[in-house]
Amino acid sequence: MAGLGGAQIPDGEFTAVVYRLIRDARYAEAVQLLGGELQRSPRSRASLSLLGYCYYRLQEFALAAECYEQLGQLHPELEQYRLYQAQALYKACLYPEATRVAFLLLDNPAYHNGALRLQAAIKYSEGDLPGARSLVEQLLSGEGGEDSGGENELDGQVNLGCLLYKEGHYEAACSKFSAALQASGYRPDLSYNLALAYYSSRHYAPALKHIADIIERGIRQHPELGVGMTTEGIDVRSVGNTLVLHQTALVEAFNLKAAIEYQLRNYEAAQEALTDMPPRAEEELDPVTLHNQALMNMDARPTEGFEKLQFLLQQNPFPPETFGNLLLLYCKYEYFDLAADVLAENAHLTYRFLTPYLYDFLDAMITCQTAPEEAFIKLDGLAGMLTEQLRKLTKQVQEARHNRDDEAVKKAVNEYDDTLEKYIPVLMAQAKIYWNLDNYPMVEKIFRQSVEFCNDHDVWKLNVAHVLFMQENKYTEAIGFYEPIVKKHYDNILNVSAIVLANLCVSYIMTSQNEEAEELMRKIEKEEEQLSYEDPEKKIYHLCIVNLVIGTLYCAKGNYDFGISRVIKSLEPYNKKLGTDTWYYAKRCFLSLLENMSKHTIMLRDSVIQECVQFLEHCELYGRNIPAVIEQPLEEERMHIGKNTVTYESRQLKALIYEIIGWNM
Repeated sequence: MAGLGGAQIPDGEFTAVVYRLIRDARYAEAVQLLGGELQRSPRSRASLSLLGYCYYRLQEFALAAECYEQLGQLHPELEQYRLYQAQALYKACLYPEATRVAFLLLDNPAYHNGALRLQAAIKYSEGDLPGARSLVEQLLSGEGGEDSGGENELDGQVNLGCLLYKEGHYEAACSKFSAALQASGYRPDLSYNLALAYYSSRHYAPALKHIADIIERGIRQHPELGVGMTTEGIDVRSVGNTLVLHQTALVEAFNLKAAIEYQLRNYEAAQEALTDMPPRAEEELDPVTLHNQALMNMDARPTEGFEKLQFLLQQNPFPPETFGNLLLLYCKYEYFDLAADVLAENAHLTYRFLTPYLYDFLDAMITCQTAPEEAFIKLDGLAGMLTEQLRKLTKQVQEARHNRDDEAVKKAVNEYDDTLEKYIPVLMAQAKIYWNLDNYPMVEKIFRQSVEFCNDHDVWKLNVAHVLFMQENKYTEAIGFYEPIVKKHYDNILNVSAIVLANLCVSYIMTSQNEEAEELMRKIEKEEEQLSYEDPEKKIYHLCIVNLVIGTLYCAKGNYDFGISRVIKSLEPYNKKLGTDTWYYAKRCFLSLLENMSKHTIMLRDSVIQECVQFLEHCELYGRNIPAVIEQPLEEERMHIGKNTVTYESRQLKALIYEIIGWNM
């Protein structure tokens, strides 16, 4: 959007104030002043022009278009207002209206090329890639009227790069963007385009290099944008959606960095990338940032994440991934009814934003709730199709290697990896149907049938380990799957899930490998001590959960004296070890103990009972602000706030102990 819409600067202090506000990117304040002025002089060309510009900068594109439409009617001889109106309509995603206005400019040589570029951008946004390509090639060939020389050629090459990217030709797009970057010198937008093309072709290292360049230059040239200050915990005011921020491409770079780190499973780094970007108020956030915040903070703040994704779905436009991600997350949290409702209410989005694979997978997942057998059949059909694709791709990889065609090998391997990532969720969904029925031999059978493709996949290996562990007579086989997972992260053992470490320790104990179990626990303890020294306030639960699971094992075998004592000791000190998850394990053991005491199947020494009472009193003291149950984020009926605490449940358990002791007396 060039200039200020051709505004003539009126005299007086009012104009100076407005221009000062615009210079400081305080567009909302400028809008208020201009609105008041236009009530007095509704036909003021200068005020209308400035108001349109401010609306445009505030991303209120429909309002900006209205301003420029009024200007076009008041001053039909100034056709630049039509161009600005068309640009604003395009930004507002009102594509037919933008096309109509742009068409009116084609007969004017001064605006012909601009109108063609805008029409090409509209067709690109509508998904009409052949139409967009035709217009871009028309501009490049000089058929568009007056040529602006090298700049026109450069823009044309960039546009071709964008088309190649949209068509999935990422390597070719990289070449176009790289050539344009060399020809123009450093430009943040081109550097970002190149990084995005590298990311899509899975070349993460060069993508991160270009992102680092954008961020480094942005920090050096514009320290006022406050990069990284939110991550450092510094309270800074919003920088707003200024023209400077847009020109630096910092927001886009940080979003792309977050996406790459997320793909690499560096989740903390992904979240940090989002907090590093220049600070803005939530209402100022662009749709991509809002989407990424929802996705990457879903485990910590699921309710907020669902609200953001639901909000985005009502916007036009929204990131294409929003629709599928919202549906997948509904299924993950087992809100199958909500997923079904969203699909039914947004049937027009299904074909635009869901691939046939994703639609079939979601359909099967929703069916699981009411008809698991039918769902298994649907998933089996999907799995059969994917395994057939995997076999074809395996053959393609072998043939390409035989022909020593490195490019073909790389392409086939990438396609194989993509297909495998689609197959794994289908396989796990099939297995979960039988897991929910406690039919572990059938789950194992499903996994064994998939060994041809999945034997090197971490998710598959982990779930095979779990199902072997649950069968209670295959601990040796479970060790064979758990051990490689632990050894892979042995130098940073706290990066391994606590339940994996706990199950491996139990498997060692059940196969009389107590020394290995003790060595692993010493390793965990040592790392926890080091982490506690570096961050004394941080709560760490790994060793606690390992001991809780071991205690649970002994309780399950009837040795409550040792098992309960282990559970109690595992939660010391209570201010660091008592949490929702650890309380869950502990109360299961106590409930099992109380059940057997009430049936008179076991007798406990008075000293053990006293130890249990003291433990529950400690839990009562330290558990006031700890939820006993993490409620599902979208539950309409919430638990009573006073009852959903460790304190409340520990009192209940203590009362039951006293009641049972009274019976026995």
